[in-house]
Amino acid sequence: MATRSLTISWETATSRKTAQHLSGREYIEANMAGKIPPSPISQLMGFVTTEIGDGFIVIECVPGEQHYNLIGCAHGGLASTLLDTCMGGSVQSTMPAGYAAATLELKINYVRAITVETGKLRCEGKVIHPGKRIATAGGRIVDAAGKLYAHGSTTMLIFPMQEKS
Repeated sequence: MATRSLTISWETATSRKTAQHLSGREYIEANMAGKIPPSPISQLMGFVTTEIGDGFIVIECVPGEQHYNLIGCAHGGLASTLLDTCMGGSVQSTMPAGYAAATLELKINYVRAITVETGKLRCEGKVIHPGKRIATAGGRIVDAAGKLYAHGSTTMLIFPMQEKS
Protein backbone atom coordinates (compact mmCIF):
# COMPACT_ATOMS: atom_id res chain seq x y z
CA MET A 1 0.00 0.00 0.00
CA ALA A 2 1.41 3.39 -1.03
CA THR A 3 1.70 6.10 1.59
CA ARG A 4 0.91 9.67 0.65
CA SER A 5 1.21 12.84 2.67
CA LEU A 6 -0.20 16.32 2.58
CA THR A 7 1.25 19.29 4.39
CA ILE A 8 -1.03 22.21 5.20
CA SER A 9 0.27 25.67 6.07
CA TRP A 10 -1.77 28.71 6.91
CA GLU A 11 -1.38 32.26 8.06
CA THR A 12 -2.88 33.42 11.32
CA ALA A 13 -6.60 33.94 10.85
CA THR A 14 -7.61 37.56 10.30
CA SER A 15 -8.79 39.24 13.47
CA ARG A 16 -12.38 40.28 14.03
CA LYS A 17 -11.02 43.81 14.54
CA THR A 18 -9.87 43.86 10.90
CA ALA A 19 -13.01 42.17 9.62
CA GLN A 20 -15.52 44.44 11.30
CA HIS A 21 -14.30 47.55 9.44
CA LEU A 22 -15.08 46.12 5.99
CA SER A 23 -18.37 45.16 4.40
CA GLY A 24 -18.75 41.45 3.77
CA ARG A 25 -18.15 41.91 0.05
CA GLU A 26 -15.09 44.12 0.64
CA TYR A 27 -13.70 41.49 3.00
CA ILE A 28 -14.16 38.68 0.46
CA GLU A 29 -12.70 40.84 -2.34
CA ALA A 30 -9.65 41.62 -0.16
CA ASN A 31 -9.25 37.88 0.42
CA MET A 32 -9.48 37.18 -3.31
CA ALA A 33 -6.85 39.88 -3.98
CA GLY A 34 -4.47 38.34 -1.43
CA LYS A 35 -4.70 41.27 0.99
CA ILE A 36 -6.35 39.07 3.64
CA PRO A 37 -5.23 35.45 3.96
CA PRO A 38 -7.69 32.64 3.24
CA SER A 39 -9.28 31.01 6.25
CA PRO A 40 -7.47 27.96 7.64
CA ILE A 41 -10.45 25.73 6.69
CA SER A 42 -10.32 26.98 3.08
CA GLN A 43 -6.63 26.15 2.92
CA LEU A 44 -7.18 22.74 4.53
CA MET A 45 -9.95 21.81 2.09
CA GLY A 46 -8.40 23.45 -1.00
CA PHE A 47 -11.16 26.03 -1.55
CA VAL A 48 -10.55 29.05 -3.81
CA THR A 49 -13.06 31.90 -4.23
CA THR A 50 -13.23 32.82 -7.92
CA GLU A 51 -16.27 35.13 -8.22
CA ILE A 52 -18.15 37.49 -5.92
CA GLY A 53 -21.23 39.64 -6.36
CA ASP A 54 -23.95 41.04 -4.12
CA GLY A 55 -25.59 37.90 -2.77
CA PHE A 56 -23.61 35.59 -5.07
CA ILE A 57 -20.28 33.76 -4.78
CA VAL A 58 -18.38 30.98 -6.54
CA ILE A 59 -15.88 28.77 -4.72
CA GLU A 60 -13.92 26.06 -6.51
CA CYS A 61 -12.20 22.94 -5.25
CA VAL A 62 -10.34 20.01 -6.79
CA PRO A 63 -11.20 16.79 -4.92
CA GLY A 64 -8.22 14.68 -3.94
CA GLU A 65 -7.56 11.42 -2.14
CA GLN A 66 -7.17 13.36 1.12
CA HIS A 67 -10.95 13.93 0.93
CA TYR A 68 -11.71 10.18 0.61
CA ASN A 69 -13.67 8.03 3.01
CA LEU A 70 -13.22 4.27 3.53
CA ILE A 71 -15.21 3.30 0.42
CA GLY A 72 -12.99 5.22 -2.01
CA CYS A 73 -14.86 8.41 -2.79
CA ALA A 74 -14.94 11.88 -1.27
CA HIS A 75 -16.48 12.00 2.20
CA GLY A 76 -19.81 13.84 2.29
CA GLY A 77 -18.10 16.40 4.50
CA LEU A 78 -16.28 17.81 1.45
CA ALA A 79 -19.54 18.70 -0.30
CA SER A 80 -21.14 19.82 2.96
CA THR A 81 -18.21 22.07 3.92
CA LEU A 82 -17.99 23.48 0.39
CA LEU A 83 -21.72 24.27 0.32
CA ASP A 84 -21.68 25.71 3.86
CA THR A 85 -18.73 27.95 2.98
CA CYS A 86 -20.23 29.04 -0.31
CA MET A 87 -23.80 29.66 0.83
CA GLY A 88 -22.49 31.46 3.92
CA GLY A 89 -20.23 33.55 1.69
CA SER A 90 -23.20 34.59 -0.45
CA VAL A 91 -24.95 35.89 2.67
CA GLN A 92 -21.74 37.48 3.99
CA SER A 93 -21.36 39.35 0.68
CA THR A 94 -24.50 41.33 1.58
CA MET A 95 -23.40 42.29 5.11
CA PRO A 96 -22.55 45.90 5.94
CA ALA A 97 -19.37 46.65 7.87
CA GLY A 98 -19.61 45.43 11.46
CA TYR A 99 -21.98 42.53 10.73
CA ALA A 100 -21.45 38.83 10.14
CA ALA A 101 -23.54 35.73 9.58
CA ALA A 102 -23.31 32.24 11.09
CA THR A 103 -24.97 29.00 10.06
CA LEU A 104 -28.11 28.10 12.00
CA GLU A 105 -29.28 25.27 9.76
CA LEU A 106 -27.75 23.37 6.85
CA LYS A 107 -29.51 20.96 4.47
CA ILE A 108 -27.48 19.01 1.90
CA ASN A 109 -28.68 16.73 -0.90
CA TYR A 110 -26.01 14.45 -2.35
CA VAL A 111 -26.72 13.53 -5.97
CA ARG A 112 -23.64 11.50 -7.02
CA ALA A 113 -20.24 10.44 -5.71
CA ILE A 114 -17.27 12.79 -5.95
CA THR A 115 -13.89 11.25 -6.81
CA VAL A 116 -10.52 12.48 -8.07
CA GLU A 117 -11.80 11.70 -11.59
CA THR A 118 -14.59 14.26 -11.10
CA GLY A 119 -12.10 17.10 -11.61
CA LYS A 120 -12.59 20.68 -10.50
CA LEU A 121 -15.83 21.39 -8.69
CA ARG A 122 -17.64 24.71 -8.91
CA CYS A 123 -19.89 25.66 -6.03
CA GLU A 124 -22.30 28.53 -6.61
CA GLY A 125 -24.01 30.16 -3.65
CA LYS A 126 -26.88 32.60 -3.94
CA VAL A 127 -28.94 34.46 -1.35
CA ILE A 128 -32.61 33.53 -1.39
CA HIS A 129 -33.82 35.84 1.41
CA PRO A 130 -31.60 38.70 2.69
CA GLY A 131 -33.33 39.34 6.02
CA LYS A 132 -32.20 41.70 8.74
CA ARG A 133 -31.80 38.98 11.45
CA ILE A 134 -32.16 35.75 9.46
CA ALA A 135 -31.07 35.12 5.86
CA THR A 136 -31.40 32.07 3.64
CA ALA A 137 -29.28 30.91 0.73
CA GLY A 138 -29.00 28.03 -1.70
CA GLY A 139 -26.05 26.39 -3.39
CA ARG A 140 -25.09 23.90 -6.08
CA ILE A 141 -21.92 21.92 -6.73
CA VAL A 142 -21.27 21.11 -10.38
CA ASP A 143 -18.33 19.82 -12.44
CA ALA A 144 -16.82 21.49 -15.52
CA ALA A 145 -19.58 20.02 -17.72
CA GLY A 146 -22.30 21.37 -15.41
CA LYS A 147 -23.20 17.93 -13.96
CA LEU A 148 -24.77 18.29 -10.50
CA TYR A 149 -23.06 16.55 -7.53
CA ALA A 150 -24.82 18.12 -4.55
CA HIS A 151 -27.10 21.00 -3.66
CA GLY A 152 -28.26 22.53 -0.44
CA SER A 153 -29.81 25.34 1.51
CA THR A 154 -28.92 27.21 4.65
CA THR A 155 -30.44 29.49 7.25
CA MET A 156 -28.01 32.07 8.64
CA LEU A 157 -28.14 34.23 11.76
CA ILE A 158 -27.08 37.84 11.16
CA PHE A 159 -25.40 39.55 14.11
CA PRO A 160 -23.25 42.60 14.92
CA MET A 161 -19.57 41.78 15.33
CA GLN A 162 -18.08 42.77 18.65
CA GLU A 163 -14.41 43.53 19.05
CA LYS A 164 -12.90 41.20 21.64
CA SER A 165 -11.24 42.95 24.55
